[in-house]
Amino acid sequence: TLLVLELKVPHLPEKAAGSALAAALVNQWPSYLALITSFFAILIMWANHHMMFGLIRRVSAPFLYANGLLLLVVTIVPFPTALLAHYFEKPGASVAAAVYGGTFVLGSVAYNLVWHTAIAGRRLLRSDVSEQRIEALTKSYRLGVPLYLVATVGAFVSVYITVGICTALWVFWIATSKRT
Repeated sequence: TLLVLELKVPHLPEKAAGSALAAALVNQWPSYLALITSFFAILIMWANHHMMFGLIRRVSAPFLYANGLLLLVVTIVPFPTALLAHYFEKPGASVAAAVYGGTFVLGSVAYNLVWHTAIAGRRLLRSDVSEQRIEALTKSYRLGVPLYLVATVGAFVSVYITVGICTALWVFWIATSKRT
């Protein structure tokens, strides 16, 4: 819901032609791009979070605090989304894209922290979770931090690098996700 707040109704003169409204809507394309990419990022976080909790039989205080850190990052996503949408074609675009990518670096760190807290000593996992499943998920989650770091640094070359890498990661995680 908060992501869509960055989509603004264009304010045009009363006598403006319909084509002016169409042009104003088209000119908001960075907001649409940021909304879609951030929506899918949050969707993937939510889906993986749901899947992860399906593997959990109990929780601990460290696990809940790690999960709270992940929740904090998810709630922050609308701000870098708005920042990126606003500055996409303006001076400062690289900084906005770096903040955007950096948010997902933090999210990936938080996700890994939650996962590593969950698998430590297998105390929190269901007994039927196989070592192969743990290894596969650990390997998949491990990709996030370095690739989001590349996306973040890539912002200083091109904003499109950041958006492209983030989008490619989301497509990868959707394509490789498994139901348990």
